[in-house]
Amino acid sequence: MKANNSVIEVEFLYFDGCPNAEPAWALLQSVLEECGVAAKVTKIAIQSPEDAERFGFLGSPTIRVNGKDIEKERRNDPPVYACRVYGGGEGAGGVPPRKMLIAAIEEAIQENG
Repeated sequence: MKANNSVIEVEFLYFDGCPNAEPAWALLQSVLEECGVAAKVTKIAIQSPEDAERFGFLGSPTIRVNGKDIEKERRNDPPVYACRVYGGGEGAGGVPPRKMLIAAIEEAIQENG
């Protein structure tokens, strides 16, 4: 992947006690390093259904790159205060597939020009 000099914005939203938050956070860090992109990462703890609504939370963990959810098919879904299950062709799970995260980062790099 060709990284340019622009910085991408990444939001990592989760709630305490989510068993998938830590593995998803580790995956995010690994992929950002692997892709060699400069990123401003913001970690946001969702603590209530009201927070979920306010932040457009799609379940724990939710990862957005440049304001867009990494799971394209879910971008227009209503907010939910619940655990998240990712699809993506590699089997459903609470941690997003690596290739889904990489695709979202590549999309952001292309948009940043």
